[in-house]
Amino acid sequence: MPLPPLPPLPGRPRLGRAALPPLLLLLLLVGPARPISFQLPGKARKCLREEIHRDTLVTGEYEISPPPGSSTGPSANLKITDSAGHILYAKEDATKGKFAFTTEDYDMFEACFESKLPVGTGRMPDQLVTLDMKHGVEAKNYEEIAKVEKLKPLEVELRRLEDLSESIVNDFAYMKKREEEMRDTNESTNTRVLYFSIFSMCCLIGLATWQVFYLRRFFKAKKLIE
Repeated sequence: MPLPPLPPLPGRPRLGRAALPPLLLLLLLVGPARPISFQLPGKARKCLREEIHRDTLVTGEYEISPPPGSSTGPSANLKITDSAGHILYAKEDATKGKFAFTTEDYDMFEACFESKLPVGTGRMPDQLVTLDMKHGVEAKNYEEIAKVEKLKPLEVELRRLEDLSESIVNDFAYMKKREEEMRDTNESTNTRVLYFSIFSMCCLIGLATWQVFYLRRFFKAKKLIE
């Protein structure tokens, strides 16, 4: 017969999801982002899109490598643009490098990799593309900040958490603004629909009244009614 579980010691509650302190939750959110890897076939073009807020630092590292056993080197072009088509970064015959830019407005940004087929060769094997793109708090180099400002490790983590909290607050503020805009749009649409419905009812009532008078006059002209 199995023994019953021992009760928890007094003063030491069990740990659970609800017992996680806010500081630990923020530390979990600050975890490093994983890079994206995909295969790029010959004479192909693949793009990655992401929405980023305004005045946000964006950094990235990329590497394009041919599959093992291939005699040809990597050959692809990289171009990063916004929704208006402005080129923020471009590199021909890209193999490995870094890029960085700061957004001017909230927009959809696109990173496109276009494979190039060398002249005089057959189908080029698929190339392996690795992209590590970071923005906001993830893009900041806190090691350099600690060296410049001579911060202790705990102060660096507090600075990171402060930036993360500010980023979360800005996201909530943006969502609140979008919610207000959508609510205003819905209210304006409802008002227009109401006015259009009233106008349609008035037109139908006027048309029905005119039809009654017209038919009455027609029947009188035919001496069908008095």
